[in-house]
Amino acid sequence: MPSPPHATTLPVVLSLACSDPSGGGGNVGAALAITAAGAHAACVTTGLSVRDTRSVERFWPVDAELIDEQARAVLEDLPVAAFHVGTLADARTAAMVAALVADYPNLPVVLDPDLYGGRDDGQIDEDLIGALCELLLPQCALFIPNSIEARLLADEQQDDAQHSRSLAECAQILLDSGCEHVLITGSHEPTRQVINTLYGIRGVVRTDAWERLPGSYLGAGITLSAAIAARLARKDGLPEAVGNAQSYAWQTLAKAPQLGMGRRIPDRRTESKS
Repeated sequence: MPSPPHATTLPVVLSLACSDPSGGGGNVGAALAITAAGAHAACVTTGLSVRDTRSVERFWPVDAELIDEQARAVLEDLPVAAFHVGTLADARTAAMVAALVADYPNLPVVLDPDLYGGRDDGQIDEDLIGALCELLLPQCALFIPNSIEARLLADEQQDDAQHSRSLAECAQILLDSGCEHVLITGSHEPTRQVINTLYGIRGVVRTDAWERLPGSYLGAGITLSAAIAARLARKDGLPEAVGNAQSYAWQTLAKAPQLGMGRRIPDRRTESKS
């Protein structure tokens, strides 16, 4: 097949995330972070939300078959080099995404889960967690839970739940599920700095400490995970991608404007220096 006119080597990230009309998180946030990292964002919408910078008012899951059709249309046309997976609404959608990425085993998968399935009611979706852990996690190059999510998921994976597990123990349980690396973020921990730790099958790969910024932010997590996926698409090594993406994400938060009446929105115009 001949190359299209003006063909380039711009790497493509296929990002699966819900909509966020505020532009703080969701597919808009992912696209901006991927673009800033020097890659092209191909965005598949997994859910539609009515939300602002304060809260989610309503959420509609997109049908799993339609998500699959969106993704496969992109994969048949564009040279996708990495998957970025954000909010998935339910277990059926998670199973479909797991089957999708299984057809492309050579592409790295970065999973940044929402255990609430895109909703804002505080209710954990147990079936969704089960599907993520059993079907999608084993296919991931990198899984990015915060410390609260890591403990919850580790307890779900073990019959004898122990809420006092160390984060290192949680990481090992998640790695035993089959994923290659786990990055546990520490913004919810009572530490002076935010400490993020990347674990691999042999233990700690790297630890990064960041100044704890005041206020709260909408889209901080998806900025980090999408930026990592973009760097993996560029063929950066995973530890390097994680380090450089953290630096970029911290800069976006340090410059985050107060645009609405709720959380600050990361300034993703910040140029990546990597």
